[in-house]
Amino acid sequence: MSAKTAPGPRGLPITGNLLAFRKDPLHFLEQSFREYGELVHLRFGPSRHLYLLTEPDLIKEVLLTKQQHFRKAKGLQTAKAVVGEGILTSEKEKHLRQRRLMQPSFRKDRISAYGEAMVRHAERMTSQWETGQTRVITEDMMQLTLDIIMETMFGSRLEEEIVGGIGRAIDVGMKYVSTRASSFIDLPASLPTKSNREFQEASKLLDGVIYSIIEKRRKQPAGEAGTGRKDLLSMLLAARDEDGSAMTDEQVRDEVMTIFLAGHETTANTLSWTWYLLALNPEAERKLHAELDSVLQGRLPTPEDLDKLEYLQLLLWESMRLYPAVWAINREVVDEVEIGGHTFRPGDTIMMSQYVMHRNPAYYDNPEEFRPERFEGDFMKTIPQFAYFPFGGGPRVCIGNNFAMMEAALLIATVGQRFGLRLADGHPPVELEPLVTLRPKNGLSMIVEARG
Repeated sequence: MSAKTAPGPRGLPITGNLLAFRKDPLHFLEQSFREYGELVHLRFGPSRHLYLLTEPDLIKEVLLTKQQHFRKAKGLQTAKAVVGEGILTSEKEKHLRQRRLMQPSFRKDRISAYGEAMVRHAERMTSQWETGQTRVITEDMMQLTLDIIMETMFGSRLEEEIVGGIGRAIDVGMKYVSTRASSFIDLPASLPTKSNREFQEASKLLDGVIYSIIEKRRKQPAGEAGTGRKDLLSMLLAARDEDGSAMTDEQVRDEVMTIFLAGHETTANTLSWTWYLLALNPEAERKLHAELDSVLQGRLPTPEDLDKLEYLQLLLWESMRLYPAVWAINREVVDEVEIGGHTFRPGDTIMMSQYVMHRNPAYYDNPEEFRPERFEGDFMKTIPQFAYFPFGGGPRVCIGNNFAMMEAALLIATVGQRFGLRLADGHPPVELEPLVTLRPKNGLSMIVEARG
């Protein structure tokens, strides 16, 4: 059966469902799922067919068992403008090679060494906080994770002006990719539009900083740049494939940009959403504080403490369920394939939305309710593999998932020992902003309260 026979909202004559999707992507996808079921046929523009897939076993076929029939879809093809041919966007043999080269750098024993830097940066940030102070916590979390990725990537703290410039440039790149990915008219990047000019300036800044650092590191004497260094850049430069080959400067640049994107933006959003949920749920905050006090007894957390901070882990899993940093994964069909009795043809796009799946009442009781306790015990074994997949799945599962989880837990523990956060008085309703990642639109203004 052709996938085009699948049900879906009718849409407009030329743009199809694109305008409704762009107006409110998450509401549109949830409504489409509720009205049309596990496979929804959407049309973006005159000839672009997209299919929302919401059945875990069928998602598994796309991401795992039949993944060779697919490639990254338009969004991540567009992201190449920012991250090049890094592990996030590369395909087939190139992706496998890059993953082999990078995998050792993200082993648990390697990333544990970064725990001290994560906690130190959180301590530095909160040392400037005062009770009663109102802070834009989304900006604080972005700056904090950017500082951490800078140190863990390069092994030293860069000048604040450079760090700030990189943060702004990444933000420009994220919005540029999001806008182009959801457009059915692909204007040439060479056209001197405002967004193209801003993006080109941001790219020039990023390339200048990163290539300069790579060049300096390669020129260092072997004793200074060799195996003694434990930062991610050194590991990328030292990595060797099975045939002894190393990454070129361009490949290193692409992977550095990929790590910036995945290791900065996504974790910052997860932290911001977690503080927001705690502010709305004082009983959960009380449980977190009690656990931190019991396990840590006033000292700073370490990676070795995380297995004992059980409620903190539940809290993060539930936060990523309700507000997954990556809210959808798209795959484009490269050769004809059958999924769930439907035949998909080259050029078709399949969308799998974590946001929709994580709120599916078939797998989660009262899915809109914040309840970390739902993840206790063997809950994950009672639901299908792809009913919960905040880090994706299959051979392209996020390589930095352990890094991200350790970082988020250590930062929540460090800040939560000393402070609670409340939404500022008169704070407007928090809206979702699904760009490349899922952000709180217009940020979160929160009041700092020191704990007794």
